[in-house]
Amino acid sequence: MKNLIIRASLIFFTVNLSYSQEWMTSLEIAQKLALMQNKTVLMVWEEATKYPYLVYVDDEKGGTIVIGNLFEDEKISQLIWKNFVPVIVSESQHASLYEKVKGKRKQRYIDKFNDDSIKIMDANGNIINTSYVTEDYLDIAKLIKNYALNTQLVTLELEAYKKEKNFYSAYYLASKYLDLSVYVNEAIRSEIIDLSNIYLDEAIDFLEIEATEDKSTLKQRAELLKIQEYLILNRPKRVLRELKKMEAENIESTNEALVNFLYYTAYSILKDEKNIELWKTKVSLLNLKKAQMIININT
Repeated sequence: MKNLIIRASLIFFTVNLSYSQEWMTSLEIAQKLALMQNKTVLMVWEEATKYPYLVYVDDEKGGTIVIGNLFEDEKISQLIWKNFVPVIVSESQHASLYEKVKGKRKQRYIDKFNDDSIKIMDANGNIINTSYVTEDYLDIAKLIKNYALNTQLVTLELEAYKKEKNFYSAYYLASKYLDLSVYVNEAIRSEIIDLSNIYLDEAIDFLEIEATEDKSTLKQRAELLKIQEYLILNRPKRVLRELKKMEAENIESTNEALVNFLYYTAYSILKDEKNIELWKTKVSLLNLKKAQMIININT
């Protein structure tokens, strides 16, 4: 019954979007709508809306226009709705939402969760812009440029994770967010990697409680995904060091394809021609394309 109500509400909000630019007040429904529209959620605590939230935008002549209050300007509201799913969350929900992240997130995440600034979230309510510096004015163009993400690449994994949370759904979502980090602006790449780590940490936690015979193989796979981060952050030598440590403990056969991909990409970033040729033959065409994307952002 609850799902039917949410679905009906989503239809209502979608149909009436062109008629009303009021911000949503249900985080749950906002997340559902964000998933449907391949967008991120723009969330703010209700208390923050009681004070002017200054915004500046560039005009056609290259000047700057200051908007007195983000929450009262219709044109800004339309711009927000075009790029995000905006929601104002009641202070009464703070305690219950905090319990979900308490002891599970970095301090800067907790600080961002608690403050009055705008929070950009994925469709599961995890904050992305944890490094975003709050200024006297909100640069709306910069916010849109960096955080108005098309999340279509991770839609299937988001849906699978929402349907059932377990090692595989969390792991594959973490992996997809890592893929997405290659496509976003460099300014927020590390934040998308942090988002990926939230799900990777969950996957490892699930592994501890789930009954499965191949725990060691899956744990190693998670460790290899973690190593992939260093490729994206242009630290290929760190990748090689970590892989050599793991080789001493033996690589599981089902994880060899991922290991080959990591070696090939690391050596390619380092332009080590001898090792590039050695590992290239062991990498699938799909992973060669993926490797090239990572190589491109590091050269």
